[in-house]
Amino acid sequence: MNADCVNHVVIVGAGQAGGDLAVSLREQEFTGRITVIGGEDSYPYSRHPLSKSYLMGHKTRPELLLRPEDTYRRFDIDVKLGLRAVAIERERKHVILDDGQSVGYDALVLATGGSPRAHPDKSLQGASNVFYLRDAEHADAMRGHLTPGARLTVIGGGYIGLEVAAVARGLGVEVTVVEREERVLARVTSPVTSAFFAEVHEQEGVTVRTSRSVSKFEIGSNQKLTTVVLDDGAAIPTDVCLIGIGLQPSTDLAQSAGLNVNDGILVDPSLRTNDVSIYAIGDAARFPVSDSGETRRLESIPNCAEQAHALARTLTGKSEPFDAVPWFWSDQYDMKLQVVGLASPSDTVVVRRDPDKARHIAVFYLRDNRVRAAEVVSSPRDFAVARKMVNQRAVVEPSELADVSVPLKDLLLGAASTRA
Repeated sequence: MNADCVNHVVIVGAGQAGGDLAVSLREQEFTGRITVIGGEDSYPYSRHPLSKSYLMGHKTRPELLLRPEDTYRRFDIDVKLGLRAVAIERERKHVILDDGQSVGYDALVLATGGSPRAHPDKSLQGASNVFYLRDAEHADAMRGHLTPGARLTVIGGGYIGLEVAAVARGLGVEVTVVEREERVLARVTSPVTSAFFAEVHEQEGVTVRTSRSVSKFEIGSNQKLTTVVLDDGAAIPTDVCLIGIGLQPSTDLAQSAGLNVNDGILVDPSLRTNDVSIYAIGDAARFPVSDSGETRRLESIPNCAEQAHALARTLTGKSEPFDAVPWFWSDQYDMKLQVVGLASPSDTVVVRRDPDKARHIAVFYLRDNRVRAAEVVSSPRDFAVARKMVNQRAVVEPSELADVSVPLKDLLLGAASTRA
């Protein structure tokens, strides 16, 4: 699509990706109309604190906003809140909303995000003390149950589950984490980092049950979950339960419109779907990876922001392929885990750990001595260097990388870059 023909950009989704795109378009001097359609009654807000500072009560709802409401008025961005897109008429280039409105577009962007993956056990439906965590209302409802002495069972040992476990322990709640994989964080970190976090949680009083699945949820007569029974027969008394078993990308709108979908909305390097007037960004977009030729869908705030900025450049005539190196973070207790790049099972794993710093660790992944990914805990300075190493595909000696007496910045300065 020629950028000169784009006079009206319609963005479906008022989350991180959609909000960032709308503002980025103005920052890239787009002068046409911008309409953002959001299903919630709130301007775009950050979801990252929902499982941490907001759940703990340290942040208020207004403090979650990505930008003040006045920003959208100042940038002449029309934000339609509390409305959902229910259909796309591709030939006519219109989006149909659930209140009957029809909104025309020149370029349509699907920033639809996703929803928590529901547990298949039907007995949980209607249980008043079972929660998922995707929006502020979920966190509001759950917070009142996290009282001292309450018993929380977390199903799923990923980022969300462990972050909530850490918050709950800080509030005096008894916590059990149930993970069906052999280790926590199995899909996002190395075995070394998984073991590190499992140990910290156990030190904080969390009971971690890995390689276990749920065989039964026992629901009381008051429609509350009372007990979680595991496949080994263990019964866990439960006052409140969090289901954190992943995200389901919101692709129904795209699929019903005939767009290509496969665990995400398929896009090309310009983030365009198989319809030249429709794009997708954020948690719901599955995009090509230049290194492997495969496709990838990422659930992270940096990915949402970087794709939004890239698409804003494309829609204003400064097109370039999206090829950012992914990075993530997670806050648990007094620690911050920062991850850059994506590791492969065949990578050489190098652990860098100072025995005098109990809650600090860095794990690097090397391919032919080139740094391809890194996981750094509680050292923003080391992460900044690690990120440069990954971006540059720096070549380092594994023995030197593991030696904490050798500053990382010295390794970076002396490293050869192999990044094209």
